Amino acid sequence: MAKQTQLNKIGIYMRLSRDDEKVSESMSIEHQRIILRKYVEDNGGIIVDEYVDDGYSGTNFNRPGVKRLLSDAQIGKIDTIIVKDLSRFGRNYIQIGQYIDYIFPAYGIRFIALNDNVDTADRCSTAMDMMPIMNVFNEWYAANTSRKIRAVFEASQRAGKYTNWSYPYGYKVGSDDKRTAVIDEEAAKVVRRIYDLRLQGNSARTIARILTSEGIPNPTTHYTRLNGSKWDRNCSSFWVPRTVRWILSNPTYLGNTIQHKTMRISYKNHRVVNLPESEWIVTENSHKPIISKDVWDKVQATYTSPRGRADKSGKVHALSGLVVCPDCGKKLKLKTAKDAPTCFVCRTYVDLGKKYCTSHHITEKTLEQLVLNDIRTLSANIKMDEKKVKERFLSEWSKQSKENKNSNEKQLKTYQNRLVEIDKLLQSVFEEKVLGNFPESVFVSICEKYKSERETILKAKCEIEKRLSNKNKDDANVEEYIRKLKQYSLCESLTREMCQELIDYITIGEKDEIGEREIHIYYKFLVKESPETLKKTK
Repeated sequence: MAKQTQLNKIGIYMRLSRDDEKVSESMSIEHQRIILRKYVEDNGGIIVDEYVDDGYSGTNFNRPGVKRLLSDAQIGKIDTIIVKDLSRFGRNYIQIGQYIDYIFPAYGIRFIALNDNVDTADRCSTAMDMMPIMNVFNEWYAANTSRKIRAVFEASQRAGKYTNWSYPYGYKVGSDDKRTAVIDEEAAKVVRRIYDLRLQGNSARTIARILTSEGIPNPTTHYTRLNGSKWDRNCSSFWVPRTVRWILSNPTYLGNTIQHKTMRISYKNHRVVNLPESEWIVTENSHKPIISKDVWDKVQATYTSPRGRADKSGKVHALSGLVVCPDCGKKLKLKTAKDAPTCFVCRTYVDLGKKYCTSHHITEKTLEQLVLNDIRTLSANIKMDEKKVKERFLSEWSKQSKENKNSNEKQLKTYQNRLVEIDKLLQSVFEEKVLGNFPESVFVSICEKYKSERETILKAKCEIEKRLSNKNKDDANVEEYIRKLKQYSLCESLTREMCQELIDYITIGEKDEIGEREIHIYYKFLVKESPETLKKTK
């Protein structure tokens, strides 16, 4: 190293990342401290303070030790910074260059990296000339390490090992090599209750209120108590709708482990982005389920069924959102009054008056009884002659499947043609960019637009192809529908779960001159309306 000037007020900086810790003992904080103190002892000077970042990546300069180091340099507390080598200070060659070439000189700070022979007091040394190359190599090392770690994690996930720090609420991490999930029975009871409450027609907001009012600890509070950690007063113990919705949509409760759903953009940019479903790593039946497949399917179906409105008590009426006006197409509103029975009335009539639609008024009790009787009639027909009913359902299902198939195949062809067009457009845009006809910003914007459209179409195309591949499962679907009808044959009253499972929607016609009206119940999976006995009702 070139001849040194006198050392004065020194700050020694040491850094160790988790990855460096695995390499060798020579990277340890204590080893760096010994080398730096020995150098100061041999060359004179006073160590004013030590600055340590233990467990921090060198690619990010938002480190507490570096911040304190720079703050002390600005106020003149230190005038010399010594590190073991350039990689200890950082592995981002652009930012290191800014500090050594601009920031440190502005504050009169001398910077020394011992093992790399870098000393800013001798700017003409060969080491200073080679410093940019050494910084680039240090950054390459960080990038290469990041790729290796990512590959190891992905390989572990594909082998069925759980790599996250903890499992979702309701499970605990097991002690085996794969960290297999173990049911946490206390939390699992709450998860099952949430699913039951959803099947009863409660919204996520209502479920959150119920759990909070009963004093049930939310997941964060539960984990805190489970681990014996100190309670953070800034952390609320209340349940929120977002947590409930997350639990209701998490397939982990089916016994499946899903990983690789997100990733960081790069080793420099730590922003997390969501990955497409096609890139997820799914291990089925990896642990014991908390929720059965049947309950899961029912709950997911509630999100595609018409959404009902809760009353003041938080309860959702069994038929809420399922009753429709055949004239204006709006849903019928459930109206309550002190001196009159609760009834369904056309929303257009309520909001705008009889000039735009009639009331289509029907009492809640009357409609509930009609629907319940019709379900019982269907169930009774199944008991009398299940074979005949099955043949009828299969005939109707096949008719509907054929119509859906034609529609799906037409849409699939449209998607395929559009994908070909997008590929041609992207190729054309790229050629224009190469010829210099497009500025970089315009090129990126157009490419992002077409890529986004392409991903959306590919996802929709996969859904259609999946539906078409299930075209031969009519018999199994009819069996499942008959099973559901049998299940509710002895029900004494309508429930929200029953209506959402069986009914698509109900239309209530207006009364004619003699006081009769048409009421149609459109059951899920069936083409025709309910039996003729309901078509003319007073």
